[in-house]
Amino acid sequence: MASHHRILGIGDNTVDTYVSARVQYPGGNAVNVAALARRLGARSAYLGCVGEDAGGRLVLDALRAEDVDVSRVRVRPGENARAFVSHDRGDRRFLGSHPGVRAQYRLSDADFDYVAGFDLVHTSVYSDLGPELPRLAAAARQLSFDCSDRWDDALLGQVAGAMDVLFLSAAHLREEDCRALLERCIGHGARCAVATRGAAGALAADAGGGVHRQDVFPAEVVDTLGAGDGFITAFLLARLDGRPLPDCLQAGARFAAQVCGWQGGFGHGRPWDGDGGHHLERAP
Repeated sequence: MASHHRILGIGDNTVDTYVSARVQYPGGNAVNVAALARRLGARSAYLGCVGEDAGGRLVLDALRAEDVDVSRVRVRPGENARAFVSHDRGDRRFLGSHPGVRAQYRLSDADFDYVAGFDLVHTSVYSDLGPELPRLAAAARQLSFDCSDRWDDALLGQVAGAMDVLFLSAAHLREEDCRALLERCIGHGARCAVATRGAAGALAADAGGGVHRQDVFPAEVVDTLGAGDGFITAFLLARLDGRPLPDCLQAGARFAAQVCGWQGGFGHGRPWDGDGGHHLERAP
């Protein structure tokens, strides 16, 4: 599937640190999408900034093991980004985070030339690329963006018009409110907008009109951490295949259920020895 597509995840990475289990996993939206796209048969790369520490090495080692191109990743002195997570019956709760060296990341002119070689570039609100999004959109053949649950009217007005696909987490909204939200995104200029709603499934709309709904697939839940990124990845690859919107939703939901069956965003867990734990102590 999708072996002819080239996908670039750009921006955010983190080390998902499972505090009670004392295990850490590579993660972050852009990293997860790059790794999962490779698992689904696409050729993929990750472009970002990692720390010169155990966390940064974990991210790079995992991506290399998944055959993701990391040739343009910057390694900076200091700590890698890290998120602290607790679990209750497989579901996750974030306890705190710190950005590490990720904030030092800036795109160069050579990076924009590199971007142009991919069929689709994916980034997120956590990548903090706001001022560079217009230039990124001009360089990329297609651009997708995950707002997570950090969207508001100001952000949508800023980013939607540059996006081929815009993702939003909206588990807290009623279905009718999700439909109105998607229509607003299309009105702002997004070519396609998708609202994921956790166990309530997902909705999507495009400029062709109409909103489509998709239920979740049954899953044996081990860990939900990477499910949303799995949905995004399979949805995007189906869209690149030229499949209709309902089929893209179905592909996303099916793969999200599969991702729930393993630990972390895409596995590669290592024991956590408390590295970076002082940031958790300062978290609210």
